[in-house]
Amino acid sequence: MHTKGNSCCCSFEDYKLTTEWLLNQTSHRPKVAVICGSGLGLLADGAANKQTFRYQDIPNFPVSTVEGHEGCLVFGTIEDTPCVFMQGHFHLYEGYSLCQVTFPIRIFKLMGVESVLVTNASGGICPDFKVGDIMIIKDHINLPGFAGQHPLCGPNDERFGIRFPCMSDAYSKDLRRLALDVGSELGCSDFIREGVYCMVSGPNFETIAEARMLLILGCDSVGMSAVPEVTVAKHCGLRVLGLSLITNKVSLDYSREEKVNHDEVLQISKMRAEVLQKLVTTLICRCQQQSINTH
Repeated sequence: MHTKGNSCCCSFEDYKLTTEWLLNQTSHRPKVAVICGSGLGLLADGAANKQTFRYQDIPNFPVSTVEGHEGCLVFGTIEDTPCVFMQGHFHLYEGYSLCQVTFPIRIFKLMGVESVLVTNASGGICPDFKVGDIMIIKDHINLPGFAGQHPLCGPNDERFGIRFPCMSDAYSKDLRRLALDVGSELGCSDFIREGVYCMVSGPNFETIAEARMLLILGCDSVGMSAVPEVTVAKHCGLRVLGLSLITNKVSLDYSREEKVNHDEVLQISKMRAEVLQKLVTTLICRCQQQSINTH
């Protein structure tokens, strides 16, 4: 694997080698992939028959460098559904290319995954949102993409998807509806929202002027991950659901004294971990049933 500007630094042979290595190392054949955001690695705890690989032991795999991202790929089953959990995202601010950030998604596609559930932590911009809310992502704004930092830049590989994919339905309506229904059944309706997520590159948290701009643009929350993975998953023809945990309120007021920090993000993630785990576990079972029914 090598880096060359904005174009993809990963060849099809790189993807193939990693996929074949994993298929030879495990008998699991996942249908659902779950990407666990900051402090949300516990989502894998509900899986049975677990088999864990450290990122650094997997050929061509990047390595997580951020606290709260364990850096493990966990295979297992939720009831009868074979799954793979990524305990930790990769980020632009870690110095990775977007090709490396999204590398696992194409591996999942080649392994036979059909649905991707992306979770992350984000700051609430919508005045109605509270810390601890879970936002079902209905759409996103890709700010780095506007500036040419886009995971699909460079030559297109038709083996994964078309040159100009449509992103108006990036987040599956059926899965969003299912998430709302499951949330209601679990008694979580009071803190489940739907909204527009905005990705910035980080690593600094937003200035007040930037936050006010994002509010005007129609963003409900802001974070530093998820969008590249969602974009590549959609390009690969995978169904996507995004869940964003609101771990802090983004400051829109110059007179406000509190300062956001990463420890606070991890603390709120820990607080909501149990609820999120129940939500994700139930969603995985229903999501696979729904997939079988549509086929």
